Amino acid sequence: MDLNADLGEGFGIWRLGDDEALLDLVTSANVACGFHAGDPSTMRRVCAAAAERGVAIGAQVGYRDLAGFGRRHIAYDFAELRDETLYQLGALDAFCRAYRSRVRYLKPHGALYHAAACDEMQATALVAAIGDHDRDLPVLCPPGSVLAQLAQGAGIRVVAEGFADRNYLPNGQLVPRTSPDALVTDPHEVARRAVRMATERVVVAVDGSAIPCPVESVCLHGDSPGAVAAAELVRAALIDAGVTPAPFG
Repeated sequence: MDLNADLGEGFGIWRLGDDEALLDLVTSANVACGFHAGDPSTMRRVCAAAAERGVAIGAQVGYRDLAGFGRRHIAYDFAELRDETLYQLGALDAFCRAYRSRVRYLKPHGALYHAAACDEMQATALVAAIGDHDRDLPVLCPPGSVLAQLAQGAGIRVVAEGFADRNYLPNGQLVPRTSPDALVTDPHEVARRAVRMATERVVVAVDGSAIPCPVESVCLHGDSPGAVAAAELVRAALIDAGVTPAPFG
């Protein structure tokens, strides 16, 4: 089971989360590409640290919205979103190449992640950008989403993702971040949820129902409180359950 985290989300002198500590624990790093967060120096630093540890590097592409951390929906024109996504892929890939690595996958961030899960135009723009950059580049996204369906139709590999530190609605969607119960904050509960995703392919929704969660990768948010402690527990719990943390390839 792949274990991924959102990293490189600082900007300038401001740091968000402990990238280096998380890179010792995860198997894939979703690196911000300078639009919702991050900057060239941060991208270089995280790519260098990830390459040194053998952690797979993914492009965490987002809306051009530093002030809103990419969590505000933007009604993009198709061509603009395609081109801004391609721009972010190319920028991160340049830093990867400096350390004899490469971008291994694409994952949308924040509002773009949620929009592409249901908005055909925005999902199509992401698929087009992948096609322009590298058609062999997988996309990390919710199972069964519009983005997953369109990517599969275009011959692009889809890697289904689940969130151990986010609560789910009974319909399989994430609880909106505006809700007070959006996050799972108990590290032990986060670990239990990760193990159940990996071994049973289910997650418990906020109403107590067990819903299907057929995923290949489990995400931990690097900006969540106690992210490192949660990642330590998740990794240990997966190994205890006989699940080897490894990149999805």
